[in-house]
Amino acid sequence: MKRHILPVLACLLGAGLFVPPAGAADSSKPNVLFIIADDLNNLLGCYGDPRVKTPNIDKLAARGVRFERAYCAFPLCGPSRNSLLTGMYPNSTGILANSQIFRQTAPDRISLPQAFRQQGYFAARIGKLYHYGVPNSIGTDGADDPASWELQLNPAGVDRTEEHPKIFSLTPGSFGGSLSWLASPKSDEHHTDGKIAADAEWVLERCAKQKDRPFFLAVGFYRPHTPFVSPKNPYFDMYPVGKTPVVKVTPEERAEIPAAALMSYKREQDSLTDDLRREALQAYSASISFMDAQVGHVVAALDRLGLSENTIIVFTSDHGYHTGEHGLWQKQSLYEESARVPLLIVEPGAKAKNAVAKAPVSLIDLYPTLAQMAGIAAPKDLQGQSLAPLLKDPNALGRGWALSQVVRGGGFRRVGASAAVGDDAKRFFGYSLRTPRWRYTEWEEGKQGRQLFDHETDPKELKNLADKPELAATVVGLAEQLHAAVKASFPPDGVTPLNKTGGTLWEPEAFPR
Repeated sequence: MKRHILPVLACLLGAGLFVPPAGAADSSKPNVLFIIADDLNNLLGCYGDPRVKTPNIDKLAARGVRFERAYCAFPLCGPSRNSLLTGMYPNSTGILANSQIFRQTAPDRISLPQAFRQQGYFAARIGKLYHYGVPNSIGTDGADDPASWELQLNPAGVDRTEEHPKIFSLTPGSFGGSLSWLASPKSDEHHTDGKIAADAEWVLERCAKQKDRPFFLAVGFYRPHTPFVSPKNPYFDMYPVGKTPVVKVTPEERAEIPAAALMSYKREQDSLTDDLRREALQAYSASISFMDAQVGHVVAALDRLGLSENTIIVFTSDHGYHTGEHGLWQKQSLYEESARVPLLIVEPGAKAKNAVAKAPVSLIDLYPTLAQMAGIAAPKDLQGQSLAPLLKDPNALGRGWALSQVVRGGGFRRVGASAAVGDDAKRFFGYSLRTPRWRYTEWEEGKQGRQLFDHETDPKELKNLADKPELAATVVGLAEQLHAAVKASFPPDGVTPLNKTGGTLWEPEAFPR
């Protein structure tokens, strides 16, 4: 018996782990297995990447619908996860930074797992769903929401408990926000994600014995988030450093990039040599393959226990991740590598197998989608669309666009604080609209620059077309569409957690509408 599970046994198993609220349980409803990775981009076999080996995620994609153009609302862990789990854009949750929870800004909102829990589901979390400070918060509840779950499990492996002194970092002593990595001598089961997979199997085994109540099981893996720690054998050994390609940025590309688009660049990256870039890419790829193996363990347990026949499976990430594109690493840009995420949905009994939906969709669409699929009543003011029509017909158009945003500069003032944070730098927002063909981005409503990329001819977003006279009408149309989408990302009454007085987390001097 795992030591970290022992404390929950007496209060859960002894009392009956799956005792439903009176009259609320419905065993005919589908279960939900929600799997989310951390800082995972689309370097996956099922998305056409020839390098990174992800056989288990690829098999999962073959079982359902792969969304080719899925995007986060804000390419940073905390804002993205709060938006995903509330079905609201960051402009409505009020969460624009890490280490925050929507209860601080919108305490009455009902989260996605909470809605399932309130309507008879057993809701459990293993690992990271809301924001955690990785790696230091591993093994704790992090910035979690207790109302969302009946059971929370927080295992910690050797990557957290033993190996910190051995981890290489571009910024010595800093791991979570810095490029850092380690080829661990310890095998899968000793690592946090290996323990998360084992705990998921443990919970699923008990779900299989209590079939009178459906479950919503959320499994949050920490990899491939920095530090990139995974077993050397086999994962690092899969990717010889000498065969790792390095992204090159041309002077012509840099000349067309607005300064705001590159503000996620970190000074530590000045020390990157090509050899270090190759090592970082090796470690990131190894972490992806390690996480993929843990996904395989969880899905295999679901199949072995006969639960997959009535379980909706979701696999995604909180946002993407740069690996040198445009001279950037990590996240918080509005380029494809940072804003785009993998998204797979497997619907039990559905005819769509190994299908691809190409319409742009957002992570905030998952709340209304899962609620509709499971027959769960959801808040009426959810800002996403249901993807159920695209699951039935992957060629359906859906909304037709996805909106992502970031914040730049300073200007935030904590309510009740005597001094502003970042007053030396003007704060402004960047918004990006992704349509089937175009990505259109405005920085401070265009005052700090515009970017337009044609994905039919430029999928790597290297040629900014925003100032081309022949595309002026296209820019005008996309700008109108972007402004309408931004306006719709706020609550209808315009009273947001960011501009209410009293008790809110942030009080900005101005907020663009």
